[in-house]
Amino acid sequence: MTFQDRYTLAYKTYPYEKSPDQDLPAPVRHPVVIVGGGPIGMALALDLGLKGVGVLVLDDHEGIGMGSRAVCYAKRTLEIADRLGCAGPMVEKGVVWSLGKVFHRNEKIYEFNLLPEEGHKMPAFINLQQPYLEMNILDRVHAARAEGAPIQVRGKNRVDAVADKGDHVEITVMTPDGQYTVQADYLVACDGANSGVRAMLGMSFEGEVFKDSFLIADVRMKADFPTERWFWFDPPSGSGASQLLHKQPDDVWRIDFQIGWGANRTEELKEANVRRRVAQMIGEDVEFDLVWSSIYTFQCKRMAEFHRGRVIFAGDAAHQVSPFGARGANSGLQDTDNLAWKLKLILDGTAPAEPLLKSYDAERIHGADENIRNSTRATDFITPKSEISALFRDAVLTLAAKHDFARPLVNSGRLSVPCTYDGSPLNGPDTLADGPERTRPGSPCPDVPLEGGYLLDRLGDARGAQFQILAIDTEAPARFTAHGLDCDVMRLSAADSEMLRARYLGAAPGAVYLIRPDQHVAARWAGWDESAVAAALGRAIGKEG
Repeated sequence: MTFQDRYTLAYKTYPYEKSPDQDLPAPVRHPVVIVGGGPIGMALALDLGLKGVGVLVLDDHEGIGMGSRAVCYAKRTLEIADRLGCAGPMVEKGVVWSLGKVFHRNEKIYEFNLLPEEGHKMPAFINLQQPYLEMNILDRVHAARAEGAPIQVRGKNRVDAVADKGDHVEITVMTPDGQYTVQADYLVACDGANSGVRAMLGMSFEGEVFKDSFLIADVRMKADFPTERWFWFDPPSGSGASQLLHKQPDDVWRIDFQIGWGANRTEELKEANVRRRVAQMIGEDVEFDLVWSSIYTFQCKRMAEFHRGRVIFAGDAAHQVSPFGARGANSGLQDTDNLAWKLKLILDGTAPAEPLLKSYDAERIHGADENIRNSTRATDFITPKSEISALFRDAVLTLAAKHDFARPLVNSGRLSVPCTYDGSPLNGPDTLADGPERTRPGSPCPDVPLEGGYLLDRLGDARGAQFQILAIDTEAPARFTAHGLDCDVMRLSAADSEMLRARYLGAAPGAVYLIRPDQHVAARWAGWDESAVAAALGRAIGKEG
């Protein structure tokens, strides 16, 4: 049975076609070239194309990848996808969930709700096989191209060499019709954990490989398990030192088995042995089809810098974390969300290049370090590295069954949360006394239901790099212009929404927020101050405040 049959997908492709670039006497120069046509590369291409930036995607394959791989997408990722116009099909197809449960042997010791509050358009999480994510983004790319977005995608175009020439990047490409060269103002490497671009530039990862292995199996079955994330320490089935189970669309379930560092990978991946482990877990009498399986090792690594000159790295090409916690694709989409508006302003000549690219490094390295820290803690708890660590872990699991104080210490993989860019060089002042901590400068804007929709629907325009001003119960002009940027002003009243008051005002009587194009707070004040807003806007685009 083929992958397409297993997942009932229409296999969307971008088949090789010879480009006119290949026959020209001089290399064609593109504003942005993206290496890698996976979800991160395509999302960045879509974001840039919607902003009117000419972008070329070079991919050595001809379509979406095989194997489910990433399956969990967090609310912030869905909000980014919604701004790009492709979240609807994802949520419609995906399995929506917010509740997780943790078991020690056969006893439930802990449960959590990832979205205990109301008033958000997007759910806490969805489970969706990665090919569906790629298909939905690619469908949106095709639609955007039909609407005039300057996006090119070239399959079977393998990048063989990259050279930063100072004022541009030169890229050598191999195709079925031979080699050719293109140029780019900026190149973004989205070519995965084994990034060829990173190797070509002699750059490397820094971090840790954890000595443990996990077998993942996707199985199709009819089961009575609820739509929740279930994790076992020392599962009673004995088919792994720990296990993780959660549901995907099409009656497919993802199961992770901890199999240890010394496991024979060849033997473990034999279908009979995978089926044996699955049957031990779900019961010998349960019928199932094995859809896909793989083995992975926990790794927590990142590059020392995410850009060098005119070459930029995003997604797994820039950083890797262990899968528990759903931080891979989710953090990669936050990379693209951070980068696209900055490249737009740089290429338009509105903002200086080096400060904004350095801010990409600072903000997304901050996000990577946060993910690596949480991922490492989870890995150390799931797989203790010493006898003392094992005793601590086992004591916590025993106590958590009966004592509340121990439950926060149980770590089965802290789930992905959006990054707050504390300390960012782009952050402006925070003079909103008694303002909510969750909306301090650097924070992603929390959603709020408004009449006729949601706040995030009105913040952040995918078709530009527009800053916006949110004025709540205070005077402000209808529009504001500074540093060559026109900012819309959204004026709201907290009298119409207690959620707006709680999330954006706190105890303050009024507030003014400067919101970045990626829906992060740049600065906030208790009232309108034209010179202060202009200074913060300048700082937020890398100029002097």
